[in-house]
This record gives sequence, C-alpha cells and structure tokens, in this order.
Amino acid sequence: MPQPAAIVVDRLVKHYGRRPAVSQVSFSVGAGEVVGLLGPNGSGKSTIVRILAGYLPPSAGTACVQGFDVARNSLAVRAHVGYVPEDAPVYDGMRVGEFLRFMAEIKGLAGKAVHAAVGSACERLALGSVLNVGIGRLSRGYRQRVAIAQALLNDPPILVLDEATNALDAYQVIAVRELIRSFAGTRTVLVASHVLTEIEKIATRVMILLDGRLLTADARMEIRYALGYRLRIAGLRPEAMAALGRTPGVLSAEPDADGSYLVSVEPRPAIAAEIARSVVNAGLSLIELAEVKPDLERVFLDLTRRAAQARAA
Repeated sequence: MPQPAAIVVDRLVKHYGRRPAVSQVSFSVGAGEVVGLLGPNGSGKSTIVRILAGYLPPSAGTACVQGFDVARNSLAVRAHVGYVPEDAPVYDGMRVGEFLRFMAEIKGLAGKAVHAAVGSACERLALGSVLNVGIGRLSRGYRQRVAIAQALLNDPPILVLDEATNALDAYQVIAVRELIRSFAGTRTVLVASHVLTEIEKIATRVMILLDGRLLTADARMEIRYALGYRLRIAGLRPEAMAALGRTPGVLSAEPDADGSYLVSVEPRPAIAAEIARSVVNAGLSLIELAEVKPDLERVFLDLTRRAAQARAA
C-alpha cells in the first residue's frame, strides 16, 4: 500500500500587505523523498518553507504536514518538522553542547532523553570536538552543522532546509550535501535553494518556483519528455531562423555559440523530418540534425522564459 504524502500543499497563497509572495501553489512530497525547491531570490521559497514549518500562516489555501494543517495545528506541525532557516540563528554566547541541550528541552525532551538526543545529533554531524566551544567562535560550516543538529534532536520525520549550503566553502558544501542525501528513504527532506547545481546534486525531484508561482513540480520529468534537436545548417542565419520558425511543432530555435542551432519541439510524429524538409525547401543545406535531451539548466531557463513571455502577453 502506498505511503500517504508527508507534505501536501493545495492552492497556497501568501500576501505581505498587497504584495503577493506566493500565488496558488500546489504540490506534494512523499514520505522519504528528498525534494528541491529551486528558484531565484525573491521567488517565494523562504515564504513557503516558513509556512510548512509552522512559523508563518498562509493567506489562503492549505498546507498539511504529516496530516496536520499548518494553520489549525501549528504546534503539532512543529513537533514533526526539523527546520533550518537561511542564516540559521544560533546563540553565539552559548557553547555547542549547552545550546543543543537547551534546544532539546525546548523540543520537549527531558532527563536521559536529552543526553541521548544530543549525543546522536553530534555523532551524525561530527560535532564531538567542538561541544565545549562557544558558537561565536565557530566557522560558518560548523555553525551550519549545529543548526542542522538542533533540527534533528527530536528525531523529526520531516526536515525543511532553507539555503542549506549558502556561503559555505567547497569542503563544507560537500559535507552538507552528503548528509542531506543520506536522509533519503528515512526522512522526508525539502531543500529550498537558488543554486541550481546544488539542488541538482542533492534532490531526487526538483520543483521550480518563479515570482511566487510553481512552474513545475518535477523538472526531471520535463527533461525526460522535452525534445530538442541540434542542427548545423549551411546558409545565412536569418534564413535558417525563418525556416525553423515556419516549421509546425517547433517551439523555439536559438543560435548556439559554435554556429549550430538548438531547437525545442513538440512531441509529435516525424518532427525531425518536418524540420529537415523546411530547411531544404528554404534552399539551405542541412549538415547535421541530432536529437538532444536538455539538462536541468536548460529546462529551468526554458520554463522561466516561457513564464516571462506569458506575463508579457
């Protein structure tokens, strides 16, 4: 029997005054998934994760975490979510061990359970060597580890991470990336980031957000089904672009730096033959026509370009 979704968001809306930050966003995250929420700064990612963590009420729509509505059962949601906000606030005046014990008690642990939880989190995050070090003296990477450790103290089934690798150096990024990937299958993880390469390496599914609207709930499916071709054409560029633009099923054509053309098309029968026929009928020579599958970067650029064109229209 399939597991129920750990996170369900339905037509979520959030306004700050009159400014819409999130507009009619719907998605779900299955138990054990590691899902990335990708979007540029200001796209609404942090607003969504704050709502899911129970720290911000929605203006409209619903969001449920482990079956609890974030607006009606905020405390129950917080008990099931480990949340690490961007630039995670930690108390610089406290030692690492002191801070983690304090956070464990806030999360409702007591007695031996506090010691066990802190020990387990420190082992997972390799914090044993800095337990007695003041947090204010830690490097950015260690501070991020402490922030993630506090999110794990009550063993939550869901982790919500906002810009988890922001401002870390290369070694720290790799360590946090491997940690997040290790949760796959055992915890549900939602990672919000504006860094495409990091999301691509961490997440098993990538959602793309722009201007508060969800462009796709699974960018990898867009990669799987989006068709494209690389063409090399002997002839003048305006004539080649005109021929491609006249071809039924061609969505876009872009000249590449090496002189070739990248063409996005609809998934329709014999589209390659249609492209070849248009080029030849225009009196041009078709040197090469090869099918290509776009990567996540191209899907992101294509989706955001189409969204911008739709707004302009």
